[in-house]
Amino acid sequence: MNTLIVKEPFLLEVGESLPELEISYCTYGKLNEQADNVVWICHALTANADALDWWPGLVGPGKFFDPQSYFIVCANILGSCYGTTGPASIDPRTRTTYGKDFPVVTVRDMVRCHQILAKKLGIRQVELLIGGSMGGQQVLEWAIMAPDFAKRICVLATNARHSAWGIAFNEAQRMAIESDPSWQDRTPGAGKAGLESARAIAMLSYRNYQTYELTQTDKNGELLDDYRASSYQRYQGMKLFNRFDVLSYWYLSKAMDSHHVGRGRGGLEKALSRITARSLVIGIHSDVLFPIGEQATVARGIKGSQLEIIDSFYGHDGFLIESELIAGLLGPFLADEIARNGNKRALEEKMDVIDLNTDAIPGTEGF
Repeated sequence: MNTLIVKEPFLLEVGESLPELEISYCTYGKLNEQADNVVWICHALTANADALDWWPGLVGPGKFFDPQSYFIVCANILGSCYGTTGPASIDPRTRTTYGKDFPVVTVRDMVRCHQILAKKLGIRQVELLIGGSMGGQQVLEWAIMAPDFAKRICVLATNARHSAWGIAFNEAQRMAIESDPSWQDRTPGAGKAGLESARAIAMLSYRNYQTYELTQTDKNGELLDDYRASSYQRYQGMKLFNRFDVLSYWYLSKAMDSHHVGRGRGGLEKALSRITARSLVIGIHSDVLFPIGEQATVARGIKGSQLEIIDSFYGHDGFLIESELIAGLLGPFLADEIARNGNKRALEEKMDVIDLNTDAIPGTEGF
């Protein structure tokens, strides 16, 4: 793990400034002589800069993104608790943790933070910019802010604006956190009950009915308590508390809520039309948090984009788990086997199927 320290103010989208920045990042492999083997991975909500840790099916020796072939970069996002400046960081002005005084950050702030890192690393262009969920939100922002930075982008299980449905899930989680009177304290164990409850809520959106029915149903039909599904929810909450900061979770959920690539740019359609990178958009049929209509919206807005929908038992978490399916789509995409505009008819056919199977999918209205 590496850390870049930037000893100058960083202006945030809300108008406030951080006095300095720390950016935690990992790199794998070596930059080739042509400098055309860079893959930049943008991570999701509670992940970190070590992509080998949270995406082991795709990143690592012998995997699709093999360090022997690619120079891979992944940086921790602003507001997190894994090395990049966040609520648990020390404010140099007070020499205490920011805590509840940490300012509101946005996905655009995260991207601008990583643009600083890219410049320091001497990376002017990447072969592929890729991310899922909140990582995909960063990819879209970056591709709009700097159209020439990525030759190709791949976004998985993400959207161009966060939906009312997604915001509602996040607000329910924040309500759980805020119901814990200790959530803003900076003492050991503070916010434990609130964060564990929030994670239990989140799990319902990361998976789906079928996932729980098949994996968490009790074989003993005589039980009156201590159900498998109940234990699973508590376990997931405890696991997150053991590795994540409650204030970071609260702030990052706020950042996700404010994601809207059309803000200040004349709307979604105009913003997405700025993207010039070859684009692969991947949705997951069983994803209830980021329904496939949201990926259809993204694909409609990016000229010449390729839309693919995969089947997965795991719902939204499929973007982390279905490595073989994802690699099967990335291979031809990176090998240029699909012409830049040659997938238009297939894209239109997928759109028709999506439109026929829903009355109103969040994110598709107006397109």
